[in-house]
Amino acid sequence: MNFWLIKSEPFKYSWEQFTKDQQTFWDGVRNYQARNNLMAMELGDMCLFYHSNEGKEVVGVAEVIKTHYQDPTTDETAWVVVDVKPAYQLKNPVTLQTMKSDPRLTNMGLLRQPRLSVIALTKDEFDTVILLSNEPT
Repeated sequence: MNFWLIKSEPFKYSWEQFTKDQQTFWDGVRNYQARNNLMAMELGDMCLFYHSNEGKEVVGVAEVIKTHYQDPTTDETAWVVVDVKPAYQLKNPVTLQTMKSDPRLTNMGLLRQPRLSVIALTKDEFDTVILLSNEPT
């Protein structure tokens, strides 16, 4: 199993909308490194769902339920999507500031390449964010 972080601006596609929809294809990726990350995703991989720009926090966990295929929102064959479904909402959101201040996350891709929309995580990084979400706010 692999671990990822996927980013969405909440005014475009929020965790709340995602949970109402119960699944979606993750589209709109127009960066080759992020695209390559989508192409590396496997069934059952887990993704932290991060609200970017507004909130700047991890709010839930999603699961990959279909591997990459042509992005239906464009005719350009370079771009792909994966299907994801909500797994669970975090007990408490984990803010960008909290992640930046935790020494266990120093090398996390979100902190090193903050503009990338699909980011590979280590199991330890994923587990650390989950642990942080269980701490009282």
